[in-house]
Formats: sequence, C-alpha cells, structure tokens
Amino acid sequence: MRYIRLGNTGTKVSRICLGMMSYGSPESPAWILPEDQALPLVARAAEAGINYFDTADMYSQGASEEVTGRILRRLFTDREEYVLATKVFFPTGPGPNDSGLSRKHILSGVDASLRRLGTDYIDLYQIHRWDYETPIEETMEALHDVVRSGKVRYIGASSMFAWQFAKAQYTADLRGWTRFVAMQNHYNLVYREEETEMIPFCADQKVAVLPWSPLARGLLAGARSRDGEATTTRSTNDPYASSLYDDNDFEVVEAVRGVAKARGVSMAQVSLAWLLSKPAVTAPIFGATKLHHVDDAIAAEELELTAEEVTTLEAPYRPHPVRGHDD
Repeated sequence: MRYIRLGNTGTKVSRICLGMMSYGSPESPAWILPEDQALPLVARAAEAGINYFDTADMYSQGASEEVTGRILRRLFTDREEYVLATKVFFPTGPGPNDSGLSRKHILSGVDASLRRLGTDYIDLYQIHRWDYETPIEETMEALHDVVRSGKVRYIGASSMFAWQFAKAQYTADLRGWTRFVAMQNHYNLVYREEETEMIPFCADQKVAVLPWSPLARGLLAGARSRDGEATTTRSTNDPYASSLYDDNDFEVVEAVRGVAKARGVSMAQVSLAWLLSKPAVTAPIFGATKLHHVDDAIAAEELELTAEEVTTLEAPYRPHPVRGHDD
C-alpha cells in the first residue's frame, strides 16, 4: 500500500480510504452490515495497509461511528496508527439545533462524535454540506476552536460549489483561523463536473481531493443494467442513485466493462484505478460489504492504466447537471 500526504499537511494516508457508511444498524437500509459482519472487512483492509477510515455522525443515526470506533480499537493497538475522519451537518436528532453548521451544533456535534467513536480526537472533521442559514464566519470560527481545543487535528469540507469553498478558505485566512485541508467531493467516471472548477482550485491550493461514490454507488462495478435490473442488495435499495445517474451513463459503464474484460480484472478495479491516476486525487473513499470489494480496491491501487485505456474510458462522458451538493 502506498501512502500520500493529506493535502498540504504532514499527515499521510493510504491511497484508498475505507468508507464506514455500510456499517452500523442494519434496520434501514437493508445493505447496512452489523458489527460482527463488518469486522472481517475492516480487518482485511487494515491488514493490507489501509490506515484511513471515514464515517459521519448521521450514518445509521450514529451507530456507524459507534461500530467504527469499536472495530478500530480492536484492530489497532495504537491510536496513532490510523487516520479517522467523520462529518457534521445533517440531522442527528429532532430538534431545530440538531443539524447545520452553527457554533452550537458544531461544538455539541464534535463532543457527541468523540463519545460514539470512543476516542480523544478526530483526525479530520468535515462539514458534510454547505449551510445556507449560518454565516460562514460562525462556522469557520467554531471549527477553528475545535482544532485549538485538541479535539480535532484537521478540518475538511464536502460537496459544495467552488465559490463557496473559496469563500470559506478566504474567511479563514482573513481571520487567522484554521483552513480546510481536504475536499470530499462527488467525482467518478460518470460524474466529472468537479473537473471544471473544484478540482483545479484544490490542486492550486494543495487541498486533498477525497472522492465519494468512486464507483457511482455500484454503477461502475456493474451493479445495475441499462434495463433497470439490480444485482446487489444495495442497488435494489438505493433510490438516491437514481437521482445522481441516468441512462446516458451506461455508455461509460460499457467502456469500463470493455477495458476490464481486456485486462482480465473487475470493473471496480478499473474505475478506481482511473481515479487514482488523476494527479489531484488523494484517496477515493470506497465502501465494502463483501471481502472481494476490499480486495478490488487494494488491487486497484496497483493497477496502472495506459493512456489509450484512459482515453477509452473518458470518451463517452456526457455533461451532467450539478448533483450531490444538497443531499
């Protein structure tokens, strides 16, 4: 496993990150795994050298953080051996202050995440979305304070417009507050709108790019067919995917299938290898509910695509409306 600096920081993370959204409470949705089934998958990832794990306070209503904390404490003897990321923004309760990026919610949210994770600090604390109701000054000062308190090492952001991210960074610079070191954005072979503004901005500012949904919620791994047939538990219980991707994307899927067949590897390996070939990308965040999902991600880290293969994969792309910023 290769390692790379997290943006412009001195901290190093594995080239691929295991997303922990798939682990927690299996009550809803059906593809969420309980702790005993998640443990062998996370263990396989750790054995391969993956040291970077990402979750969020709202995944399984907090159960993902609890499971993540317990599993990582079981697998690693030293807290310094792994990099742990979580997020704040989406509702974690019924109250009017149980969501958003107000100072009140950030300060209570980080303490709640620390309790669920069972750790003294979070390596990367990310705002899950942009808060249109809270002044960015309030948000950035609160995030600066949780870093200064020692509860958080670095801060990051997730899907938003490039102008919003630039405004947040400028606000931090203006006040001498902590800057974001990472952007977790929606980026994969069938959704490349981030290449227009966000990714060039991150490259210029030396901000880590951590793509979510690198396999387009299974689409780029062959989990769905053009006629609507779903082949996995998640693909049959994931209506959100329908709002992100459409029939035009299957031209890209077929290109991935062709390259994968010619190489004798899985579609998932090809799709992840394409992301890893992009200079601005630090570590795609992949999910795993089966051991071969982990194995595919590990293999992708070593798969080198040719220039011709990259051209084949990228040629069928069609522009999309902006998707993934508000959900």
